[in-house]
Amino acid sequence: QAQLVESGGGSVQAGASLRLACAVSGSSVNVLAMAWFRQAPGKERELVARISRVGDIANSENSVKGRFTISKDRTKNTLYLQMNSLKPEDTAVYYCAASDRLIGPTQVSEVMYWGIGTLVSVSS
Repeated sequence: QAQLVESGGGSVQAGASLRLACAVSGSSVNVLAMAWFRQAPGKERELVARISRVGDIANSENSVKGRFTISKDRTKNTLYLQMNSLKPEDTAVYYCAASDRLIGPTQVSEVMYWGIGTLVSVSS
């Protein structure tokens, strides 16, 4: 059983940067396909970015493309989400997610493991 613990959230102004981290225990990022989802108040949880088990395929959604980058650090067994040029519409709870698929999950039903989430609040 993998345990996922997020960190790095906070309150920032528009245009700032944050880096979220997801520490993995009980498993390895080498055997997990992973993703970041987010959920804004009153909205459904949505995919932000995903990365394959091997780490050779990484995608981000159009809403964050060019601003957010997902990556794995195998030595630290940690998943990251670098977020630049943050906008107020990026405000949400961000969740780390993992599955045993080869390609990162694209929807909630494909996720086997969830973190508890970290809040990102962006003011204008």
